[in-house]
Amino acid sequence: MTPRPPQRRGRPAPRQRQARGASVVGRRHEAVVGPVAHGGHCIVRVPTDPTGASDETRVVFTRHGIPGERVVVELTEGTEGDRFWRGDVVEVLEASPDRVVPPCPFAGPGKCGGCDFQHVDLVRQRSLKGEVVAEQLRRLAGLDLTVTVEPVEGDLPEQLAGLRWRTRQQYVRLPDGLRKHRSREVVVVDDCRIAHPDAREPRPGLLTEQVTAAGATHEYAVAADGFWQVHPGAPRTLVETVLDVLRPQAGESVLDLYAGVGLFARFLGEAVGESGRVGAVEGDPTAAGHAATNCPGAEVTAGGVEEVLAAAYDGHWDVVVLDPPREGARRPVVEQVVARTPRAVAYVACDPAALARDVSVFAEHGYRLSVLRAFDLFPMTHHVECVALLERESNGA
Repeated sequence: MTPRPPQRRGRPAPRQRQARGASVVGRRHEAVVGPVAHGGHCIVRVPTDPTGASDETRVVFTRHGIPGERVVVELTEGTEGDRFWRGDVVEVLEASPDRVVPPCPFAGPGKCGGCDFQHVDLVRQRSLKGEVVAEQLRRLAGLDLTVTVEPVEGDLPEQLAGLRWRTRQQYVRLPDGLRKHRSREVVVVDDCRIAHPDAREPRPGLLTEQVTAAGATHEYAVAADGFWQVHPGAPRTLVETVLDVLRPQAGESVLDLYAGVGLFARFLGEAVGESGRVGAVEGDPTAAGHAATNCPGAEVTAGGVEEVLAAAYDGHWDVVVLDPPREGARRPVVEQVVARTPRAVAYVACDPAALARDVSVFAEHGYRLSVLRAFDLFPMTHHVECVALLERESNGA
């Protein structure tokens, strides 16, 4: 299998789309690369008729380009009747000043699909990700924001160059290999440049992870094949950001949803103290069991968040942390959260589209987005992690 994407659950394989006419795969077009889009590609428009008899164009979601470049695009997926096609930049005619030689020889058209932006300067990678987050918030939530994606320090000098940060990695055994983009085909890789030197493959067993943040250090029991952030600097960065935006006070009640093994709940419990209350809900029973061990005094429940909230943790809660899987919390959970009238919600998001959709639902119930931080926890890929603070309008914030 390919390395697991930096998300809470594995991504399903691409669905096979029904052919709508003759295949366009293999056609080549000279074009100018348009804006970046969510998913690790840019928008390119090419003529639908290769003879030039029609002015009609089709959107091609194109990898390996940079906005503004003049390139040759080769179509890799699509039939004549499809609404859009997919393609790769196979030749650069006029390069962007942000184009660099990929640090990994396995990155590029027809090669390993694990990274999206190895050909882009690291600073420009972050600005592209910021553009994607801003576009999703504008399109889905009606918000006009400028988003800055911040670098995150790890424990190795190479991580300053966006390399050697991934602490968990899974290979296909043929020998070691990774899959091509949107394919079952395997590329043999002798050294993944984003893998940490001590990267572990997910296997049954138990690990102990240590997190130092906000002046405290805590240890967490974690299943070796369970979820834990893959960037060494991620736990500290996310914990400190959540604490900073929520500003939990002694005696407050905190509800941690999609709590995992209790990364946030442990530090939040320390912040609200013995007079406070911490509730945690996690769908994976193994992770929930670890959360109960990792977070002394917390009320931990294993079960789907929507189902648990329908039966428990009712009444008022002062603050809520949402750290959902890639598909987001979605309306039923958001509406159950606002029913508990928290003064503030910290939303940790690994997908900007899901975040924007949920922010829109919060807005319907009087919660506005007051703070947004974005972090480059997954350099060289299109993934970005956000922490959003949602506050009730009545707070006067």
